[in-house]
Amino acid sequence: MNWLWQIFDPATISAFFTQFQAEMQQPAFWVALGKIMWINILLSGDNALVIAMACRGLPPRQRFWGMVLGAGVAVFLRIIFTGIVVTLMGLPFLKLVGGLALLVIAAKLLVPEHEGEGDVDAAAHLWAAVQIVAIADIVMSLDNVIAVAAAANGSIPLLVIGLAISVPLIVAGAALIMALLTRLPALVWAGAGLLGWIAGEVMATDPAVQPSLHAFFNGPVGVGLDGFLKSLGMAPQFANGGHGGEVVLGILGIIVVLVAGSIWRKRKLEGAEHSAKAA
Repeated sequence: MNWLWQIFDPATISAFFTQFQAEMQQPAFWVALGKIMWINILLSGDNALVIAMACRGLPPRQRFWGMVLGAGVAVFLRIIFTGIVVTLMGLPFLKLVGGLALLVIAAKLLVPEHEGEGDVDAAAHLWAAVQIVAIADIVMSLDNVIAVAAAANGSIPLLVIGLAISVPLIVAGAALIMALLTRLPALVWAGAGLLGWIAGEVMATDPAVQPSLHAFFNGPVGVGLDGFLKSLGMAPQFANGGHGGEVVLGILGIIVVLVAGSIWRKRKLEGAEHSAKAA
């Protein structure tokens, strides 16, 4: 439990704000923050609906507090769990496993769900609603945790700020967000592609994968690709420790997600159609 006490240690809190002030001066911080918020919006629709369903049985005066308290507890627990995952991502092969899991999560995002899946009972009183929201969020948020940890790339301030901003927005605008994603399916496909890109980058930076990837692109393949880029007037990206390998795996991640998600989606729709005809 020492790690939990360290979170509330004044020195840890001071280091957090120092790191935050340094990172927010860099454009990459704001790009990554946008990624985290977009990932949360895409993957937290079910969580927002759980909050609404759990609080629907409360008296009108308690519904607001049920949503606020439930979301607050959920945000706190999710920050802790995602922080643990961010720390573990530094170990060999864990980024590789997390990237593969993220590919599945991204592909599943394109698969339609049957109505009635994940229904939650309404709570009779305030603290019961808070408990339902918090527990359901923990159970349902494994995909969010993996995706956000990958996008944060080891930055705890980025992780905390991204979750703290995006989750309340999801709760407040759940209906609007769901309507927007329903009206503009292209946003879901774009989000799935973004997750595929992040998954590829995560796998490329795994301590067990990165040396082999750099060694491969430092050879004839990387030299040839850099020569092609130079002919187009672009800077070399592959040989001599360049980041071109991460870009290649990111593009492959997008392709895998869109192709696998399309096949998965097609089979799910065909299965639903056969079930409807049988009924």
